[in-house]
Amino acid sequence: AASYTDSSDDETSPRDKQQKNSKGSSDFCVKNIKQAEFGRREIEIAEQEMPALMALRKRAQGEKPLAGAKIVGCTHITAQTAVLMETLGALGAQCRWAACNIYSTLNEVAAALAESGFPVFAWKGESEDDFWWCIDRCVNVEGWQPNMILDDGGDLTHWIYKKYPNMFKKIKGIVEESVTGVHRLYQLSKAGKLCVPAMNVNDSVTKQKFDNLYCCRESILDGLKRTTDMMFGGKQVVVCGYGEVGKGCCAALKAMGSIVYVTEIDPICALQACMDGFRLVKLNEVIRQVDIVITCTGNKNVVTREHLDRMKNSCIVCNMGHSNTEIDVASLRTPELTWERVRSQVDHVIWPDGKRIVLLAEGRLLNLSCSTVPTFVLSITATTQASRALALIELYNAPEGRYKQDVYLLPKKMGKDV
Repeated sequence: AASYTDSSDDETSPRDKQQKNSKGSSDFCVKNIKQAEFGRREIEIAEQEMPALMALRKRAQGEKPLAGAKIVGCTHITAQTAVLMETLGALGAQCRWAACNIYSTLNEVAAALAESGFPVFAWKGESEDDFWWCIDRCVNVEGWQPNMILDDGGDLTHWIYKKYPNMFKKIKGIVEESVTGVHRLYQLSKAGKLCVPAMNVNDSVTKQKFDNLYCCRESILDGLKRTTDMMFGGKQVVVCGYGEVGKGCCAALKAMGSIVYVTEIDPICALQACMDGFRLVKLNEVIRQVDIVITCTGNKNVVTREHLDRMKNSCIVCNMGHSNTEIDVASLRTPELTWERVRSQVDHVIWPDGKRIVLLAEGRLLNLSCSTVPTFVLSITATTQASRALALIELYNAPEGRYKQDVYLLPKKMGKDV
């Protein structure tokens, strides 16, 4: 009988396995299909904490408002997003899904989705090559072409633009929910290369005020605790960025007794940090003394190799932004530095003089790589995603010319409905 930790052929790449679900389908690639039963239990537990999304499913499944929609998605694959995917399916959509982060997939949940008939291509610990292979398997399918994109970070959209630009002739719209992905959409729009309407969900009220703030306020502590077993009281922490994610991280750490510094380039956010009681600094001013460095800006190379060289021994470095480029991890992969994996998602990077830093999740998203996020909070965000999917159905059926090839904010009415 299968067990929760069933790891038969565990060292074998999922790409090399021949797996089928109980219906005989092999149109998926997950770590171990035998974990489906346990993933189903996690999904059922998540449903109990997601009343808004379940209400939407119950209210709209008779109407099938997404009938004819072929959605290709690239998001974190967790129990909560599984509830979203199954809701989209109940509303009439066909879906194919990959993960937007190589560490955030819950293998048992991916197995449960595959068992239910969803073409899912994702597992925890993918390589960079695996990551793009999984996205391609969702997009490049004989006899199936997407007409909607649900993206988190913009990698799926980027891949289609790069490899299959002609697909945009049939794609009716893009839904994007991360700072990084939205920035990439605005870049495309500014360059005149955005081929279809796109919905910016990251800046919606429900995403900013609930997911980004409250979700991160709880999950930053959980991620640090699970990986380092540390005590927060008295620790000196610098948080890079005081957007909604940064606000949540700072509030949580301050409440636990940490001494919190903030770096911020936006004058309004910087003033907010001061008014909230945090000392505003430049990273260079405190990098030698802090115990923890947390990035949450959505930008590249916020923490450079120079910063890493100057950190004190055993400084903990982690990222709460979407991309893995906020910390210049690539600069640490050099012959003079030694990498030592001490536990799952925790690496010691050791300098020749013996100094080491503690790098969490290789600079990727800490809370989804190393811990969990509150289901109720994600219910709000996931319902927002479903609302956006309904909005894209309007884009799909709208008369030509009603929507331009531009980036639109989620209508405020939909946020209120959520």
